[in-house]
Amino acid sequence: MTDINGSGTLYIVGTPIGNLGDMTFRAIETLQQVSVIAAEDTRHTGKLLQHFQIATPQTSYHTHNWRKRLPELCDRLQAGDDVALVSDAGMPGISDPGYELVEACATADIRVVAIPGATAAITALCVSGLPPQPFVFEGFLPPKGRDRRDHLEQLAAEHRTLVLYEAPHRLLTTLHDLHTVIEGSRPIAVTRELTKQFEEVWRGSLAAAIAHFTATAPKGEFTLVLAGKAVEPARPLSTAEIEQRLTALITAGLSRSQASRQLAQETPHTKRELYQIAIGLPDPPTT
Repeated sequence: MTDINGSGTLYIVGTPIGNLGDMTFRAIETLQQVSVIAAEDTRHTGKLLQHFQIATPQTSYHTHNWRKRLPELCDRLQAGDDVALVSDAGMPGISDPGYELVEACATADIRVVAIPGATAAITALCVSGLPPQPFVFEGFLPPKGRDRRDHLEQLAAEHRTLVLYEAPHRLLTTLHDLHTVIEGSRPIAVTRELTKQFEEVWRGSLAAAIAHFTATAPKGEFTLVLAGKAVEPARPLSTAEIEQRLTALITAGLSRSQASRQLAQETPHTKRELYQIAIGLPDPPTT
């Protein structure tokens, strides 16, 4: 679809993460109508196109050639061609170089339209049995070295549910590395081959996951959903501490009601309880 500037449109097209039945009618229609499909793996995408009888030509766009392909695709878009970007599975831009093309199009004022589809991260989160929000998507961890150690230490303190991707040959290493900084009792859901014939969702503790996948060789692509660090309940304040905190808030210009409301949000005490103390405090000194 040519926009008012005369350029084409970049379509970000979601493809199935396993089951071909998850391909949307809109995705099929879009792939049939664009001028070219930029695919992470043209052989892999070729099988998908053949299944849905889509004859649109492809060009490769992947981790190793995106710097060369990006300006070529932008030139085609600016000349009026519509381009569809697809990855091997799921939504382009998630753990693949799609982001750079979208950024370039946004900078060049080229229209970008998403054709939504399945994503392993969201699919795994929904079936994990762990709190779905708030969550943080980490993708693949840094492969090794100090970057990996530092990142793991940051994740250990994360209170949000964590979603990570991992390959089968690195699964146990990642589980062991997580265990070095996270307590073994932390709940985790290990999902594999989502939407495919041998889909599996394993749920248990981090320590039990290590034992399970040590005894059962990991096979397939994995998405891990790890519970965040439990939030420790706020400690009740003593009367003296409450008076000190309220006095500081009132001196800063808050009314007794406002100070009580703010302190109630930061502590396990109720606003009513705090207000009863606040009204007994002396007025702040005037300047």
